[in-house]
Amino acid sequence: MSRPLIFAANWKMNVAPAEARAFATRFLDGFRPGPGRSCWFFPSAVSVEAAAAAFGTHSWLAIGVQDVHWEPKGAFTGATSVALAAAAGATVALVGHSERRHVFGETEADTARKVGAALAGGLVPLLCVGETLAEREAGQTEAVVLRQLGAALAGLGPAALARVIVAYEPVWAIGTGKNATPADAARVHRAVRGALVAAGHPEPRVLYGGSVNQGNAAALLAEPELDGVLVGGASLDPAGWRSIVEGA
Repeated sequence: MSRPLIFAANWKMNVAPAEARAFATRFLDGFRPGPGRSCWFFPSAVSVEAAAAAFGTHSWLAIGVQDVHWEPKGAFTGATSVALAAAAGATVALVGHSERRHVFGETEADTARKVGAALAGGLVPLLCVGETLAEREAGQTEAVVLRQLGAALAGLGPAALARVIVAYEPVWAIGTGKNATPADAARVHRAVRGALVAAGHPEPRVLYGGSVNQGNAAALLAEPELDGVLVGGASLDPAGWRSIVEGA
């Protein structure tokens, strides 16, 4: 049996509710995931409930939300609490995605609060970490990634830490057509895994995200350090996404 893999689709600001229902119909038609393969879908907040209803309940499936706020309720226009996400059908949450950090100005302290809120509310956090091109060229990749990791997980006990999954997504590779080589990704994944083990995580899982597509997914996942992929644009077409999930 092959090792367990997670295929996470981040739809970003795409796919309306009706489109999510149509996607689920096409994707599920005759789909049988291989052993140990899980599919996670992260629709926009307005499509979470539609996607959850359309995909239904399967042992290999999870519906997530792309971001959460750390407060349970209040005057936070545009934000989604963990409780609201869960009520719409989400069981997992992206936290600290590079676009939240670099486009919306989310700080490492914000990310840490969101990880804590997700765990407290029963969601599995998929924590994203990654370096910019300038940081990579300065030889700071591992230092930046491990700093982000430590800041987000500081103070978590072993039981909480065990529920966290990490995605390494180099900022310079997101939406650019560039991606880390399997060996480059493996080096960073190895560092992340080592830090998680040292912190008390019993079985770390680390996904890779950054211009993953049908052409490179199999080569990336042939590297044993990668426990799955977090995919943006290439996850928007049901046939193409099925090809990645089934063939990688």
